Amino acid sequence: MTLPSAQEKSYTINDIYSLPEGSRAELIDGQIYYMAPPTRRHQRIIGELFAAIRAYIKGNGGICEVDIAPFAVFLNEDDKNYVEPDISVICDPGKLTDKGCFGAPDWIIEVVSPGSRRMDYFTKLFKYRAAGVREYWIVDPEKNRILVYNFESEDTGDYTFADSVRAGIYDDLFINFSTMADLLNI
Repeated sequence: MTLPSAQEKSYTINDIYSLPEGSRAELIDGQIYYMAPPTRRHQRIIGELFAAIRAYIKGNGGICEVDIAPFAVFLNEDDKNYVEPDISVICDPGKLTDKGCFGAPDWIIEVVSPGSRRMDYFTKLFKYRAAGVREYWIVDPEKNRILVYNFESEDTGDYTFADSVRAGIYDDLFINFSTMADLLNI
């Protein structure tokens, strides 16, 4: 006789907000995933990417907003999914409130940490695509690799920190990763 398996507890956004102060976690399909503090290299890469994207948007009078983690994204507009992407670009101001972004950002960038590898490459890839994110970049400093998923055109690109990578949601924004190559050796 086979015994029924124990049902996993399903969590909500209220559980995320009830965590002790200073705890960082994400919620995907009702499951909590705790996050370790980022490394200095991780933060510097995010800072460089944020600065380049923000300068481009401001310099071109764009309406999109770029936000850096911790920034709440309520992916499916339900109480079972809450993520904090490293970088989120949102071009629909109607999705933004003081609490964060309700719905899918247009462009998400995640910088891989040793503890987030499986989450960034698999779980979030699927979740972001299903939620309607237009473009997703996985920046992996350990592998010297940038994977670009343009879900609108079904294109995928594989780049290194020696490359200049075009953002799919803009025609003329290129991120020159070779200027960040020194960050790999921190």
